[in-house]
Amino acid sequence: MSRLKQLKIYKKHLQERYNKLIEKSNDYKFIDEIKSDRAAFKAMKIREKLNRVKYLDREIINSFT
Repeated sequence: MSRLKQLKIYKKHLQERYNKLIEKSNDYKFIDEIKSDRAAFKAMKIREKLNRVKYLDREIINSFT
């Protein structure tokens, strides 16, 4: 499997986790503030990873052109 394909699969996985955590954070916002904050914090961490992957993806594509 090529690195580009692995990167896309990882990016998709991170986006799914990020969306699920944001949804969880919004669902628990008024019910359980601790769960909401924890989910939001995890989502922020995943967002950082997504930004790194997007940067790598952009760099790889630019190196081919």
